Amino acid sequence: MRLPVLSEEEMNPRQQELAARIAGRRGAVRGPFRVWLHSPEMCERAESLGAFARFDCGLPEHLRELALLVAARNWDAQYSWNAHVRQAIGAGIPETAVKAIAERREAVFDTEPDQAFYQFCREILDEHFVCDETFARALDHFGAKGLVDTIGALGNFTMLGMCLNTFQVDLQADREPPFPDIRGYERVVPGADRPRP
Repeated sequence: MRLPVLSEEEMNPRQQELAARIAGRRGAVRGPFRVWLHSPEMCERAESLGAFARFDCGLPEHLRELALLVAARNWDAQYSWNAHVRQAIGAGIPETAVKAIAERREAVFDTEPDQAFYQFCREILDEHFVCDETFARALDHFGAKGLVDTIGALGNFTMLGMCLNTFQVDLQADREPPFPDIRGYERVVPGADRPRP
C-alpha cells in the first residue's frame, strides 16, 4: 500500500472511533478503510455511503453484488473483485456471467430483469450515458428508486475502485489475478509476460 497503515496508537480519537465502528460493522478495518482513515471526514462519509450501497439500498443482494463486480472490472479493481466474487456467485450471479465480465465479454443472464440491470450498468460506465431504450427497460423493472439506488451504488463502487488502485491497496495473497490483462497495478499486453509501456 502506498500509504502507511495507521496503528491504533497513531490514530487520533476520531480515527479510533471510526475504526471501531467499521470493525464492528464489517468485521475488521481492511482494504480501502485503511486509506480513508487518513481523512476521518472522508472515511465517515465513504463508510456511510458504502454501507447503504452494500446493505441497505433497494436492490436485491445479487444485483448489489453484480453492480459491484461491473464497477470493479470497469476500474480493474482487483481487491474489490476478489473480496466479492464468491459473494456474487453465492447470491445467484451465474459463474458464466462472472467469467464474461472478468474477460470483458458480454455477459448473459437467465432473467430479463438481470439482463436489463447489467445493460444499464454497462452503458453508464462504458458510454457515460444511458440510451432511452435501456433506461425505459430498467425503469420498468426497478422503478425510480431502484435506478437512483443503482447510480448511487455504482458511484460508490467507482470511488472504491479508484481508491484501491491509486493507493495500491494490498491484493489478497491467496487469490489468483482475476483479470487477464492486469498484473499487480499495471495493464499487460495480452499474451505477453511484461507490462505495457
